[in-house]
Amino acid sequence: MKIGHFDEFKLVTGAMAILALATSIMVVVPYLLLDKVHPVGTALKPYSMAELKGRNEYVSQGCVYCHSQQPRDPAFNSADQERGWGRPSVASDYFYDRPHLLGTMRTGPDLMNIAVRQPSKDWHLGHLYQPRAYTPGSNMPAYPFLFEEIPATEVRKDHVVINLPPDFAVEGTAVVATPRALDLVAYLLAMDRTYPVIPGLEGDAMPKKKTVKE
Repeated sequence: MKIGHFDEFKLVTGAMAILALATSIMVVVPYLLLDKVHPVGTALKPYSMAELKGRNEYVSQGCVYCHSQQPRDPAFNSADQERGWGRPSVASDYFYDRPHLLGTMRTGPDLMNIAVRQPSKDWHLGHLYQPRAYTPGSNMPAYPFLFEEIPATEVRKDHVVINLPPDFAVEGTAVVATPRALDLVAYLLAMDRTYPVIPGLEGDAMPKKKTVKE
């Protein structure tokens, strides 16, 4: 059956109307809803230069493929709260994030509040260098190229030396963090969204500040 000019016009018009409606629902409406979102209180700060560099390192190393940054609402799934990953994330938590690194895989734990669960800079550096030295059986890849191995006699005052567990330390050798490693850890230590969504109201989903294995 041959489609006439009028039927063709209606087909194109209908397709454009559907496209416009879908764009409005999926793009325009969310933009209008989120356009006035701002950080809650004064707890959330802009990233420092080191943290921004570390965030870029986080992206370049593909961390987002194995780690999420979005604790889920316990009303839908209580596992995140039981693991101590923090309250459900809200839009304002990502105010300074460009792009957002929500993640879709959890080969490793959610990192939205890793700075609270594991606040030790030395732990993070050592964990990056050799994850299995801190978490036996971990499937996280090691990042030794973010560090330098030098003779212990050549360590300078400005070096940040990693204190590895005895079983992983090499006698006479020092493992020194490069600026890339330090920036990445600075970013991880900025991952703290435990402030209450409503200022002055503490939530049960907020993790306690204690050191845990990841």
